[in-house]
Parts: sequence; structure tokens; C-alpha cells
Amino acid sequence: MRRTNALLTRIAQRTLHIETLAPRGSDRLDFHEVSVESLRDALQAAYDAGLEQGRKQRDAVDGGT
Repeated sequence: MRRTNALLTRIAQRTLHIETLAPRGSDRLDFHEVSVESLRDALQAAYDAGLEQGRKQRDAVDGGT
């Protein structure tokens, strides 16, 4: 879970320019206006990361075949 949170935070920082995904108790800090293009890029990055992780797990189980 820690690795997932770190990955999602990096995606948010890189694609959405959001510093942290931790709630900070302030509407100004916790709510962000983002473009649909940036949102699409963030979702695509998360999807791609999940695919890559799945491939790695499958290869580990299959012995790389």
C-alpha cells in the first residue's frame, strides 16, 4: 500500500501539479481544478503502472516465460 500511495502521489505531482494526496483540512489545499487533459494523463499513467506491475508479477510467477 505504501508503494501504491507513493506512486499515486508522484503521478499527481507530475500530471496534476498537486503536491500531496494527503488531506490537509483546508478546501483551498484539498480541492483542485484540473483540466480534463491532465486528468486523462493521470489516469493513463496509473493504468500503465498497474499493467506494468501485473506483468512483473506474472513474469515472476511464470519464471519469465
